[in-house]
Amino acid sequence: MTNLQVKIPTDTWVLATWNEYFHIIENPIYAKAKSYYYQGKFRIEMSPVSHDHASDNSLIAIAIGIFCSLKNIRSKSLTNCSYRKIGIQEVQPDISYYIGDNTNIIPWGTSVVDLDIYPSPDLVIEIANTSLADDKGEKRLIYEDLKVKEYWIVDVKNVDIIAFTMVNSGSKRITESQVLPELVIDVLKDALQQSRSINQNQVIASLFSQFQDS
Repeated sequence: MTNLQVKIPTDTWVLATWNEYFHIIENPIYAKAKSYYYQGKFRIEMSPVSHDHASDNSLIAIAIGIFCSLKNIRSKSLTNCSYRKIGIQEVQPDISYYIGDNTNIIPWGTSVVDLDIYPSPDLVIEIANTSLADDKGEKRLIYEDLKVKEYWIVDVKNVDIIAFTMVNSGSKRITESQVLPELVIDVLKDALQQSRSINQNQVIASLFSQFQDS
């Protein structure tokens, strides 16, 4: 990329050096955009968050919060947090979690989390409404490289959750969370399906009851 004055295409991967990428994302017009950098290319996501995306994002975050509270699992939830390896990689997942001993590892006052200093989050979740192919492909490779312990993709259109544990520099499908023991992925999937026809508060009440009894 030699001409940074041209309009930057969004929601697709664009070849660029790290310095070119960093210059672009410092532009105020991208202040509210999500950006990713990986293997000499970057992706900027500018699309406004839809009702469906926002609803599933909220429900999953609330569900995990309830589960962790009832099971006494220490966790910290972060929305749209930036994680960066300077010159190499950057990601901004929809939701991410530090769990257990890592819960308070990032100090207050931190803007972008420097992954040369701090560990990657334990769990990363991408809410895929229009970005499913990329979330299953390129972004999954990034999270494998960053050694995130677990990666979930919430497929908004198909009302599904695709969950992976990261092992041996790759990823493997799972049906039960490894970082949140006893949390069965199908329970969350059922909650998403219920949310299409009943009030979200009813779904949350049902989850609370299930988590208490499990």
